[in-house]
Amino acid sequence: MEHGIFKGPTWLSMTNALNEQTGKSFRPKQLQQKHNRLLSGKDYMDEVRDGNPTNCHDMFRMTLDLFYHLVDELKQHGYLKEGKGRVDVQESVAIFLYTVGHNTRMRPVGDRFQHSTETISRKFRRVLRAVHTYGQHLIKPDPNVVGLPEHMQSNNKYYPWFERSIGAIDGTHISARPPTERTQPCRSRKSTITTNVMCACDHDMKFTYVHSGWEGSAHDSKVFEEAIKDPKHGFPWPPEGSYYLVDSGYPIGASFLPPHKAT
Repeated sequence: MEHGIFKGPTWLSMTNALNEQTGKSFRPKQLQQKHNRLLSGKDYMDEVRDGNPTNCHDMFRMTLDLFYHLVDELKQHGYLKEGKGRVDVQESVAIFLYTVGHNTRMRPVGDRFQHSTETISRKFRRVLRAVHTYGQHLIKPDPNVVGLPEHMQSNNKYYPWFERSIGAIDGTHISARPPTERTQPCRSRKSTITTNVMCACDHDMKFTYVHSGWEGSAHDSKVFEEAIKDPKHGFPWPPEGSYYLVDSGYPIGASFLPPHKAT
């Protein structure tokens, strides 16, 4: 620079003076490589693949076969594509599953996979969008199901009493960390900070519908009412004559059967 105290000789003189006064030498710190584990992200993926089969479930919360199936599905449907960078689709999905499976922040994930937090964040968001889109393709009822599955029709506990039932609907509270200004609306009746999610499942315990986004303070009936009345939420109405089993917090109707209040 051509002016001020940062002019070459002046800055050098100040540094020398400080060295003489303190007896210490002010020298630039040597840069050290931050990500210096022996295993890179790709090496770590190879270790999980070739190691004990339980490692994949412990780290990514699913079996190795299911992990590869998920990667293939996301690629085949076009939700994720291989790029030119160092992180391929398989490792990107692993980063996402590791993060959500352990509720882990970006820095320890970056250390595990040996990537910067910027790379981890970018790959996480990319897979998050892909999984959200894939969920809309995956989470839906079988249009051919109009009643109990065959394996339940031989059980007099369910048949013929629930012959035309295609599944059940209920709400669940999931822990959340909203912005400070939204904490109070998210406080549930148990004083925990949650989001209220309505889910539908068939009799094989497979999710067929998920309606999320409501604060923990919202009543189940309010979440239910929005889901079935607003077409944009795509609620899967049962075929004519069929119905969902619901709990006492939901209204009775032709498509919904709550328990009798006397039971």
